[in-house]
Amino acid sequence: MIPVQGYRGRSVAVLGLGRSGLATARALQAGGATALVWDDSAEAREAAEGQGMILYDLTRANAWDDVAALIVSPGIPHLYPEPNKIIAAAWAAGVPVDNDIGLFFRSFATQDWDNFDVTPRIIAVTGSNGKSTTAALIHHILAEAGRPTQLAGNIGRGVLDIDPAHDGEVVVLELSSYQTDLARALTPDVAVFTNLSPDHLDRHAGMGGYFAAKRRLFAEGGPDRAVIGIDEPEGQYLANQMVYTLSDDRVIRVSVEHKLKGAGWNVFARKGFLAETRKDRQLASIDLREIVGLPGSHNHQNACAAYAACRAIGVGPKQIEGALRSFKGLPHRSQVIAEKDGVRFVNDSKATNVDSAAKALQAFKNIRWIAGGLGKEGGIESLALHLVNVEKAYLIGHSARDFALQLGDTPYEICETMDRAVASAAAEASAGDTVLLAPAAASFDQYPNFEKRGDDFITCVQANLKN
Repeated sequence: MIPVQGYRGRSVAVLGLGRSGLATARALQAGGATALVWDDSAEAREAAEGQGMILYDLTRANAWDDVAALIVSPGIPHLYPEPNKIIAAAWAAGVPVDNDIGLFFRSFATQDWDNFDVTPRIIAVTGSNGKSTTAALIHHILAEAGRPTQLAGNIGRGVLDIDPAHDGEVVVLELSSYQTDLARALTPDVAVFTNLSPDHLDRHAGMGGYFAAKRRLFAEGGPDRAVIGIDEPEGQYLANQMVYTLSDDRVIRVSVEHKLKGAGWNVFARKGFLAETRKDRQLASIDLREIVGLPGSHNHQNACAAYAACRAIGVGPKQIEGALRSFKGLPHRSQVIAEKDGVRFVNDSKATNVDSAAKALQAFKNIRWIAGGLGKEGGIESLALHLVNVEKAYLIGHSARDFALQLGDTPYEICETMDRAVASAAAEASAGDTVLLAPAAASFDQYPNFEKRGDDFITCVQANLKN
């Protein structure tokens, strides 16, 4: 646990009692503060009270008397589509509002560091797609290279729930736009921007607000090194904002669409080969094509970003290459579940929007595509150019019929449920085919989250392979 600094002897309110809220309350108490907790859910309040937390009704009059700050869980909207009423009340009372990410960056460094030979560092990863895989891959590379490391944030443990830093440790954080948007302190040593595509637009009032939330990690964080994917205009803009000269190597530019040139520091992948260049000289090259845990161009982008982040803190190319080859991938992200009679089954349940689904559809050939769920604005119309590898679509969930109208000439079947979709796709697949779950939709019509949807896919695949 990271004891929160700066509130000893004071009362701090915590709104939202999920994983991060409870961890925040415990970390505040460990730092000598009094944590006053609240959640709209009576069940969550009861569970927190059972853990010894102090319930404090933040909806009552005069709730803000003697409250030093309000710490908000990331899932609670603070501005758009409209301010949460409790947060608005805190604003009106002049109470500072922060989140656990802000508390972490304020509290991570301690006087114990004066005795360390190597100062601990933080690598923070944000972006629309691939940030979980990139963060996990950085963590894996560091561990394989013998560096002490922890993984936290939007993946794994809550940031305040990790252990205090060891000598020379590197903490890898995955940070969503929800987390970067509100944090009052953002000071990573290395910041990584993977890419940008439309997502969470209601929460940020459009693409401009969404990008602005991501940009805060760089513009306000002032990292020593920035790894920036430049395959979208926003990434190009961000990289340009961070450099002062053509040869400024504080920025490492990353691409899977262009061979990068110039006097700066570049990492790019072309035709399955990763290359690192610096001052117009190639320093390293890695063949990514046969790395099972990183299939497709989108994973090559993740590999480039992770490679660049690790190079930024001194890990050697050969160490990174060995770790890339031993990386097994993350659950629900281009995860190879099984292969039988030449048919491969791949779980990409995390592909909850059309951009991530497009990347999955480009990664494989002869696809039996399971898609659908709670569709997002625009459906799958923009995927038309990426259907050339699809032999047939098997549609599930709330948006199955809407998706069917947007498939053009691609054959499809309305299956509605996962078990029917898997059974039909497996029965019709032949050697060389890939049965791919890449829903291009949210899961909430049939499942509590994308993980449960992916688990159901795995269960259905395993059941079919036994038959």
